[in-house]
Amino acid sequence: MALLRFIVGLTFGILCLFYEVAFAAERLYFIAADEIVWDYAPSYPINPMAAERFDENANIYLGHAPNRIGRRYIKAVYREYADAGFKALKPRTSSEQHLGILGPIIRAEVGDTITVVFRNNTRFPVGIHPHGVFYDKASEGAHYATGTDEVNRDSDLASTANGAHIKTGEEYTYHWQVPERAGPGPADPSSIVWLYHAHDHEAKDIYAGLVGPIIVTRAGSARADGSPMDIDREFITLLMIFDENLSPYLNANIQRFVLRQHRTSKRDDKLTESNKKHAINGLLYGNVRGLVMKRGERVRWYLMGLGNENDIHTPHWHGNTLLRQQARLDTAEIFPATTQVLDMQADDVGTWMFHCHVADHMTAGMMTRYVVTDDEAKAISKSTLTPPSIH
Repeated sequence: MALLRFIVGLTFGILCLFYEVAFAAERLYFIAADEIVWDYAPSYPINPMAAERFDENANIYLGHAPNRIGRRYIKAVYREYADAGFKALKPRTSSEQHLGILGPIIRAEVGDTITVVFRNNTRFPVGIHPHGVFYDKASEGAHYATGTDEVNRDSDLASTANGAHIKTGEEYTYHWQVPERAGPGPADPSSIVWLYHAHDHEAKDIYAGLVGPIIVTRAGSARADGSPMDIDREFITLLMIFDENLSPYLNANIQRFVLRQHRTSKRDDKLTESNKKHAINGLLYGNVRGLVMKRGERVRWYLMGLGNENDIHTPHWHGNTLLRQQARLDTAEIFPATTQVLDMQADDVGTWMFHCHVADHMTAGMMTRYVVTDDEAKAISKSTLTPPSIH
């Protein structure tokens, strides 16, 4: 009997290995870091959560005043292009509309290889650092002294050699493998999420806007595009306070948007508070669009966190509940650089609030709505509303 179990186990292992080798794919992405003018509240002056004009409190964060920048900021974001020419942006689909400021979804199935051809179109040296996947030093996208090679004597050469410090106008190619340890574990659902972000000067780069998701699906459980076969719809949300005081674009934003820039100090209390954008996917007060599902659909929510010690968030869904590792809840918790995966099969039709339950964060705008319909046509219609603009 023991011999039979050994043979069965060995056979299963060989079959799994054969599957990973035989069906492994190279997932190729062309991603650039681009400079844009980002609008944290495209609905302005109307607050979608209240169906009325933004009040005095909201205008602390959104209002344009002599000593405040307002709601529009110069930022850097990751954007996907159609090919290596980096001329034509790859358009986002209606199912991706909710991503907001996030970079493109990088997908893979366990056993795949991810290749990212990256171009830096910003004014600062930046790169891409991935979480979770397997890489060598040349594809880490983060620079720090290791003491193991000669190149570390030259900081600039070292950070270029590992993809952290790609200069303006230059390109770099990252190669990331997706072994089993980069995919769902025994207690995980069929797919999990990792972060990717700039890491050359992380304390500034993430506040510039350079962050995105990697979704990895268990081997044998993915569609051709890498998405999980057992899920009908996916939503990705980053709960983060974008502290524009720490952005490398702070001076440029003051020069461009502040009316009395010569009289404005970067230490001005009103300016520094207004620069702390309590956002979901880079959007405030209900401006996230596209969180629409049909009743009964299998919906997967991927939660991500990033930021500093103030970025302790408790995302809460009104109206419906979710499962996380077989535990029922309607409120989760997220911290900087952590992720959560939760599944929802909504039974309560309506428009429902989704927000951080930390009181200060709610007041400052970390809230939006999701919609559950009883009709597929309505779900499609509501998910194709005009998305936030990128200038």
